[in-house]
Amino acid sequence: MSTTTAEPGAREDVLDANGARIESVSGLGVLATLRRGIQLSPEMLNGVWITLGLAVLAAGGKVVVPLAVQRTIDDGILASGGPDAGRVVALAAFAAVGLVLAGVCAALVNVRLFRSTEAGLATLRTRAFRHVHDLSTLTQNTERRGALVARVTNDVDTISLFVQWGGIMLLVSVLQILVATVLMAWYSPVLTAVVWVCFVPMFLFMRVGQRKVNAAYTLVRERVGAMLGAISESVVGAETVRAYGVSERTGRRISGAVEATRRAQRRSMELVAVVFSSGVFVANLVLAVVVVLGAWLGIGGALSAGEIVAFLFLVQLFTGPVQMGTEILNEMQNAVAGWRRVIAVVETPVEVTEAPDAVDLPRGPARVTLRDVRFAYSGGPDVLHGVSLDIPARTKVAVVGQTGSGKTTIAKLVTRLMDPVEGAVELDGTDLRRVSFASLRERVVLVPQEGFLFDGTVLENAAYGLRGATDAGPATPQEERAVVAGAFAELGLTDWVDTLPDGLDTQVGQRGEALSAGERQLVAIARAFLAAPDLLVLDEATSAVDPAAEVRIARALDSLTAGRSTITIAHRLSTAEAADLVVVVDAGEIVETGPHAELVAAGGIYSRMHASWVAQTR
Repeated sequence: MSTTTAEPGAREDVLDANGARIESVSGLGVLATLRRGIQLSPEMLNGVWITLGLAVLAAGGKVVVPLAVQRTIDDGILASGGPDAGRVVALAAFAAVGLVLAGVCAALVNVRLFRSTEAGLATLRTRAFRHVHDLSTLTQNTERRGALVARVTNDVDTISLFVQWGGIMLLVSVLQILVATVLMAWYSPVLTAVVWVCFVPMFLFMRVGQRKVNAAYTLVRERVGAMLGAISESVVGAETVRAYGVSERTGRRISGAVEATRRAQRRSMELVAVVFSSGVFVANLVLAVVVVLGAWLGIGGALSAGEIVAFLFLVQLFTGPVQMGTEILNEMQNAVAGWRRVIAVVETPVEVTEAPDAVDLPRGPARVTLRDVRFAYSGGPDVLHGVSLDIPARTKVAVVGQTGSGKTTIAKLVTRLMDPVEGAVELDGTDLRRVSFASLRERVVLVPQEGFLFDGTVLENAAYGLRGATDAGPATPQEERAVVAGAFAELGLTDWVDTLPDGLDTQVGQRGEALSAGERQLVAIARAFLAAPDLLVLDEATSAVDPAAEVRIARALDSLTAGRSTITIAHRLSTAEAADLVVVVDAGEIVETGPHAELVAAGGIYSRMHASWVAQTR
């Protein structure tokens, strides 16, 4: 992950960052992809030389049979003095021992390879997952969430399948081909040359075929990701699908994604079948040619009967890996396609990074300053135009404005979910780009408009704030429960907790769907309270709840915001009425600031907004 950061005012760096997107695949070639994949998962190479040594022994053990067969026929069965039973038994025992040792070596190779690859792929999953979380929501939104999850799960699984099965088979197959070639040349250079002459055209054909297979598998990985994204989206939005009666339309979208995946899979399998069949055809052709030429050489006395039979065994050892190799290479293309998609995620630039010389700020009342801040989303016009604002410590600020005015952008800049294109956002006089992430997240907490809850209990969800605020948290679960219960009590929410089926142990369900929108916000507020930040940034927590829940949330927010700096993105002007300072944003500029009463009396934009709001609420 990149550790560089833009200096204040460095427009070019920030524009590049704001323009970051997750590419569908990496542009690396096959070998470059494999090298980069190993760099991201270095554990795969743990003890590689021992594994290679065992693989050589496993491959070498397979040539024991041809050698033993040749000696058994020439020196045992066709011995000059008649069949030598003792020699035949000894050679058979020698071959059996060799095969057992080769099998043991092959098993050890598999065990070692499984261990190293699982360790490496676990690192790759973790690294990709962490990198996804380091990316901003703007970058994450360049790809569907389901497709993004598929890169960390499904695509890594394709790598695992190849490395653990195809990788060892490819390694043993290459060694087996080399050893078989050396022994064939020792028996008959002429027949060996014939074998290679037959296979060279196939190897050339396979190079072209593999490129097509690679492209086909890349498309398959993309289609699978798109399909999983569409399915995930429809499952998450199932309530909306039912509410609007768009099941048929959603079904068509899913069916289209499934059909596109099927076509891509079929195309890749057709190409694989052609490539694999070519290997089988050439292998059978080679065997037939060797039988004919071998018999002719045997009649001429150039080869003994045992040598001909041994050579046929060696041809089988040669052609078997070649046929297997075509399938392995196809699996490799599938794995490379998955690897490229994972690499594309890992190499997506991180827009907001921690400076090498980042500092920790002391805890205390938070003062926020915006100095000539300008911001533009990627490919769009400026959202903020030279905004300057000073928010004294312990001040409750309400930011108001029409939709699209830029007020939410200010909140994202203050919490450093994004960096300004120009200018600076300061916390206690220090540019946020020079503040360490740990210190910033400890001092500044964002409570979104809809509090996200994890699948678990009310207690567990609220306690996320506690664990985020301290290194170790309470020593025991009992102490943690007491602290969380105390937080709900201080917020005046004990009576609400008592109404829940299991109190603090009530399951909230996936995304908190077992609770109402207002109840989810109450848990989110408790979580923020336990985090004990110096600066709270609120995205109007009462804008989407019923009046009864609004009253309860408002009381909890009064306790939450008491004595600390607060910036609220106000969708309702009742919030602005209770603020110490109202900031009016219009078309990306701050046009008015001051207490509610003064702005109403001034007769400006805020006064007109307030009059319109009052008229609507009557």
